[in-house]
Amino acid sequence: MKRNSKKITIRDVARAAGVSVSTVSRVLNHKDDVSEETIQKIRSIVHELGYASSLAARGMRSRRTNVIGLVMPDVATPYCQHIMLGVNRAISRLEKNLIIYTSGNWPKENIAQNERSYVSLLNGGITDGLIVVTPTATDFATHAPVVIIDPNTDTPDYPAVIATNREGSLAAMSYLIGLGHRRIAHITGRLNLISSHQRLQGYKDGLAAAGIPYNEDLVAIGDYNTDTAICCARKLLSLSDRPTAIFAANDMSAVGVYQVAREMGLRIPEDLSVVGFDNLRESALMVPALTTVDQFIEEMGFVATEMIVKLVDEEPLPENLRVFQTQLIVRESCTLPTEKIARVS
Repeated sequence: MKRNSKKITIRDVARAAGVSVSTVSRVLNHKDDVSEETIQKIRSIVHELGYASSLAARGMRSRRTNVIGLVMPDVATPYCQHIMLGVNRAISRLEKNLIIYTSGNWPKENIAQNERSYVSLLNGGITDGLIVVTPTATDFATHAPVVIIDPNTDTPDYPAVIATNREGSLAAMSYLIGLGHRRIAHITGRLNLISSHQRLQGYKDGLAAAGIPYNEDLVAIGDYNTDTAICCARKLLSLSDRPTAIFAANDMSAVGVYQVAREMGLRIPEDLSVVGFDNLRESALMVPALTTVDQFIEEMGFVATEMIVKLVDEEPLPENLRVFQTQLIVRESCTLPTEKIARVS
């Protein structure tokens, strides 16, 4: 059957199949009151004609589109890719469809505004519910259910999935201090996100608990990106009294630290200990393997999807705030500071 250049309608499919429009509609909406032979015939014709039903139109007819929307900062980042792995696993199991919008390279001052625009767009009959990942905005004009992953507030207005950022940072600091490090630097995340402030607070609290004074010269403002972390690491490692350890706010920032250490001829961990945050799959493949804080990103995506589907189906959530307890993953990127090794020797 030859495809026509005109827009194919459901009536064209019905005519080619020799059935009624309502029969085609039942097949497209997965109703079980049509014979298997008819179902296969209609599906074959749909494929040959290139017919694609409108999600928005289907949503207006049935009030359900069976589609979940996912709004995230940048689909190219490993963090977002790990979120999508969890979302896709849940979407497949729950037999839903997924549509993704990404902020890409929005100017920083427009991020919140564009997040709200995309949420409004996806809410316009296209999706049944939305998952929004690490938004800068804290409020959205939508009547559709929304679940937030890593909300930008301590008291989100929507059901949310979070990790214990401060506690994870505190565990990283306690580990480094326990090894004997006293001059520990920190590369922050984006400071327009509360998660970055929570990790910075864990860094400060770890120093305070050990009686180590906070030194702002040892804190470099990052944004969770490797290129920025490279600049930060060069600044920190060029200090006359350079740090013996760097705690990076995420694993991709730790990648930048590794690169600068190699440029400067510093060995990890012999000359510089490094800890990251996220436990991306790539962190175990770094050389040496990166010690990091696991916030169970993939599982956060999976759970957020389960939550949004429950909300769409008007089922109660066991809890509106799902908290993942972070865990320190010790690998090969940390050791005693050089001066302590010398004393032990």
